[in-house]
Parts: sequence; C-alpha cells; structure tokens
Amino acid sequence: MRFVRNRVRQILLILLFGALMNLTNDGFAQDAEAPRPAEKPHVLKKHGEDRMDEFYWLKERENPEVISYLNQENEYLKTKMADVKDLETKLFDETVARIKQTDQSVPYNSRGYRYYTRFEEGQQYPVYCRKKLDPAGPEEVMLDVNQLAEGKPFCRVGGLAVSKNNKILGYSVDFVGRRKYNAEFKNLESGEMLPDQIENITGSLQWADDNKTVFYLKKDPQTLRSYLVRRHKLGTPTKDDVDVYEETDEQFNCYMYKSRSQDYIFLVCSQTLSEEVLMLKADDPDGEFEVFSPRKANHEYSIDHLGGKFFIRSNEEAENFRLFSTSDQNIGRENWEEIVPHRDNVYLSDFDLLDDYLVVSERKDALTQLRVINNDGSKDEYLPFEESAYVVRSSPTPEANTDWLRYSYTSLTTPNSVYEVNLKTGEKKLLKQDEVLGEFDPAQYVTQRLWATARDGTKVPVTVVYHKDTAIDGTAPCLEYGYGSYGSSMDPRFSSTHLNLLNRGFVYAIAHIRGGQEMGRQWYENGKLLNKKNTFTDFIDVGRFLIENKYSAPDRLFARGGSAGGLLMGAVINMAPDLYHGVIADVPFVDVVTTMLDDTIPLTTFEYDEWGNPNEKEYYDYMLSYSPYDNIQEVEYPNMLVTTGLHDSQVQYWEPAKWVARLRKTRKGDNLLLLKTNMEAGHGGASGRFDRYKEVALRHAFLLKLAGIEE
Repeated sequence: MRFVRNRVRQILLILLFGALMNLTNDGFAQDAEAPRPAEKPHVLKKHGEDRMDEFYWLKERENPEVISYLNQENEYLKTKMADVKDLETKLFDETVARIKQTDQSVPYNSRGYRYYTRFEEGQQYPVYCRKKLDPAGPEEVMLDVNQLAEGKPFCRVGGLAVSKNNKILGYSVDFVGRRKYNAEFKNLESGEMLPDQIENITGSLQWADDNKTVFYLKKDPQTLRSYLVRRHKLGTPTKDDVDVYEETDEQFNCYMYKSRSQDYIFLVCSQTLSEEVLMLKADDPDGEFEVFSPRKANHEYSIDHLGGKFFIRSNEEAENFRLFSTSDQNIGRENWEEIVPHRDNVYLSDFDLLDDYLVVSERKDALTQLRVINNDGSKDEYLPFEESAYVVRSSPTPEANTDWLRYSYTSLTTPNSVYEVNLKTGEKKLLKQDEVLGEFDPAQYVTQRLWATARDGTKVPVTVVYHKDTAIDGTAPCLEYGYGSYGSSMDPRFSSTHLNLLNRGFVYAIAHIRGGQEMGRQWYENGKLLNKKNTFTDFIDVGRFLIENKYSAPDRLFARGGSAGGLLMGAVINMAPDLYHGVIADVPFVDVVTTMLDDTIPLTTFEYDEWGNPNEKEYYDYMLSYSPYDNIQEVEYPNMLVTTGLHDSQVQYWEPAKWVARLRKTRKGDNLLLLKTNMEAGHGGASGRFDRYKEVALRHAFLLKLAGIEE
C-alpha cells in the first residue's frame, strides 16, 4: 500500500507540475527571443522527499535537442551583446596587444641540458626546447604543440617527461578538453615517433631509471577517477602492460611525482581529509610500491626525499601542519624528528629542498612567506618583501646542489617576476619579468589590503586595485571576485587582462572569504561542510563593505566566480538578489544535491568531505538549503552571464544549462540572462593562448555594457 500511495503522489505531482507549466508557458521568458527548452518532469527521490527537476533531460549529451538548445543560447547571447560587439573586439585587441608574442621562459638545467619553453609570433601554443650546456650547442625542438594542434579545435599537453638518459620524450595530450589524455613517445635523437601509445590516462608519466619503463595512471571512463597504476615497457603492446596498484576506495584519487633526489617515484592516494603515500625506488622498475605511512582518518601528509632523508609535512595533532624528517633507512613513525613545529597563527603550506637548505612556504595574515633554514642550523630567516599584498612561490631548479634559490613574485600591480637569491651571500637577481606591452606603468595603479567585518564579527581580508585617477568616493564600478572552497587561496596575482577594466575606472576586489586557506587551516574548516554558508555570507558582507567604504557605487557593484566560485555566485544571488547589478558565473557548480547524489559523475565520491554526503539526511538538508538550482525564487535577479564547456569534466555542462533555464522560467523582471557554451572545450575554456582572451573580452564587454561605459 505504501508503494501505491507513493506512486499516486508522484503521478499527482507530475500532473500538477505539468499544469503549472502550461499555465506559465506564455510567460516562460520575459524576452520572446529567449530560448525555451522543453520541460520534461522528472522526480528525484531521497530521504522520503520528492524533488522535481523539469530540466533533468538536459544531461543527455548525445541528444540533438540538447545540442540545439545550447546553440540557441549561444545565438541569443550574440543578439543581446550585438550592441557592444565592436567594444568586445576592441577589448580583445587591447588584451592581445599587451602580450609579447615572441617570448621565452627562464631556462633551467637538468642532466647536462638547458630546458626552456618559447612562443613564436602569431602562434597559439608553446614550443618545448632544450640545448646541451655547451654554449655552441644547437637548439633541439622536443615538441612543437602548434604542429600537434594543427586542425584541432582544442589541444592541451598534460605533461612532458624525459628519460634519465635524455633520449626519449614521453608526453600526453588531450584534444577534447575532458582531461582524458593519451600518451605518446618520441626518440629525441632521431626525431622519430615510437609506436607506443597509451590511452585515457591522467597526463602524468614517470620514468624508471632503466629508460624503458614508464608508470602511468588510468582513469575510470565514467567518473574520471584516477585509480589504477600501470607499468609499460617501451616496445611492447599496451595490452601487456602490468597493473601495479589499484585504489579500490572510491573516495580516493591518485597522482604520482618524482622525489627531489630522483631516487623515488611517489604515488599519492588522496581524499579531502586523508592521504597515503606509496613509494618505489626508481632503479627497481619491476618492484612493488610500498606504503610510507598507512592512511588513517583525518591525517594528511606529503613527503619528499633528498640527502638520505625523507621530509614529511603532516597535520598530525597540528591543524596548520608541521614538518618532520627521518632517515630513509628508518621511516617508521617513531623515528620522525620534528624540525618545524605547529603554530596557531601560521599555516605551513609547502616546503622545498636544496642540499644545504630547507625552504618553507608559509601563510600568515593572508600573506605568503618564504622561510629559509640552513641545514647546519646557522640561519633561520624570512625573505623580505615590501608590498602590502603579494604572492611569492618557491620554484627551485631541478639541480639541488646550489646556493641559489629561484622563486616567482607577483602582485596586483607587479607582473610575474622570476628571481634568484643567493642564500649564502644574499645577492638577488631578477631573471625575467613578464613584459606588458604598451603604456603600462605600475605606478599608475594603487593596491591595498583591507579588512571587512563579517556579520559574525570575523575579519575578512580584501585586496583591491584601481587606477590612481579613479575616485574612491562611491561612484566607481567595482568587480568583486571570490572562490572560497577546497582550501584554495585566491592570491592577488597580476593579470594584464584586468587593465581592460582598471583603465576604464573599475575597482577590482578579491574577497578572501572562508573556505580558502588564506588565514590558515581553520579558515578552510569554517567554510566547508556544515559551515559552508559562511563562504556566502562573507562574500555578501564584503560587497556591502565595498559600498559602505566608497569603493563602489551601490548600483555598479558586480561579482564574478567560477566552478565552486560559481556555486558562490548562485548562492549569493539567492541570499541577496538586489546587492549586485551584474554577476558572471563561470562553469558554475550549481546543482549541488543532484550532483553529489550521483556517484557516476566525476569528482563526486571523493568530495564528500568538502560538501558532505547527501546520502546522510543532515548533509542533504543543509546542502539543499543553499543549492542554487533548488532555491531559485520569483524575484528580480541581477543581470547575469553564465559560461560552460560542453566537454567539462569537473562541472558538467548541464548544471549551468539547467540553472539558466529555470532562472529564466521563474525570475521576475527583464535583466539580461545569458548562457555561453564553448562547444569545443572543457572546464578551463579555450586552449590557445589567444583564443582564451575572446572569453575574457566577452566578460569585460558584459560588465562595461552594464556599467554604461561605451569605449
């Protein structure tokens, strides 16, 4: 009888929904030109509750009706943006004109060669090169990605790996944008391609020392979870490859890397709150991976190796992490020696190893720092930096026997710069600063670190930048950017594309909201799971702070976020629909509950510790209370531009597509609501270095149109 009653209730719900659909069809969109996808009622059942999803069918990727709808949305966008098409073209031209088209990276030395990447005038993709250290040696082109990409709408190289004897290049490439890579191999002496090809891998290849054995990770074809380590011998069929390790826990994802010493291949099995590292001696290609420290709940750790020691970054009884070392002959936990203790106000984010130095990357008060510790204990100091908000990252060269530490530095007004500092003498050299062509002068821009007060009294860091001629008097348009998930910190990096807005009077603000890790691990913990709404309210409170402190006009405040930051956008406009004049949501994760209940979708199972597992009622209810798709209201929403990629492997295209369709059906008013689908790309957008700026130009034209700026 219970089944009959539930079935009757389900039928009545569908009939009622269909009746409502018919009643509102004439008013489906305020604009008669707007696309009207069909409504096909679909009931989702969980915890004794029914949720209706009338656009569930849009996930049918191969359905011609779906493709037609996405193309209609693209055409609709062109129509609505036609009045600023010339401005969009101008913005694209401005952006490309700032790029030094013929350029080269700072080279690094490894095993008798100097490696570098260069770009050529008019070319979309990099050319990977090397030279022997002999100054007269000719350039060797290892891989010209422009040739690889010829005739392809999308091309992304996942990783390059050169065998220990310097003779064979292994590389991986994705021609779709779904982050499913195929590996190929090239003889660098003859230039010939080897017959070996490996399909559907992560993109990372690790060589053993015998120069013929390669380890790679296979992906589950449905969920794209990397779970299976295989061993390939050059010259043998891939069907004969050997399974070396399989991760059977669906909440864990795997990746590999080589130790600093090059002596070990590390395999990391990772979940949001737990990690386990396995290791294999690189000179033992037929050996088995051995566990360094067994996995346990809530223990995250990472390791590296140099000079006969393992170094371990661990959160064991240390929320902000601490650092240990141990002899590679005695790796048991009882032998670990603490070398950097836990601190409540400093987050230990990473470390790098040189023969004579330990370089520790830290975060304090939302700033990155580099701490240098001599191995002999004679020195322990921080490298000095002067700007109020900046980003610094250690990036040592492959050769560890050096006193020179290489690092990159940038800020909202300083283009990315690569330095080397001599850790013995203190001498510092600028090796390269990205050139910004045209009339760019950093002194013409102002950057500030501000602190907004959230509704619960928490101080939230905010970084702003604007042209010095922009009046901070409550009249300027302002773009507020945020993310706030996965403990990923939104650092104030330079982007020449922001000049499009700053030179036209915009203020650009980064809201360092909870859910990131700018203020330490607790900042992340207080913005995830059952604390997730702190992320959204922080962003709203920063927006109000910007208005109250005259960084924005009340009717000229805009917001942007992508991926999990797109979830942020969706939640914010439901909670404060009248705060922002316009919103850009890039590849937004907006159908939270449905996605997290579908373990066939990539990323679902190993993200339960980020969002919660909706199979548990407590998390289901909480997620449902903020899920953007489930909380659309009959109110006037801001003007909106939503973007996605048909082949997106992280946030499936149908989430933003369904969201736009339901918003257009439900909302009041006639504000812009636009959906742009890149039919040839995935989560990261276009792959070419110029093509990606077409998407930037569209976003900026949208903002300038709303701000009433015509030039």
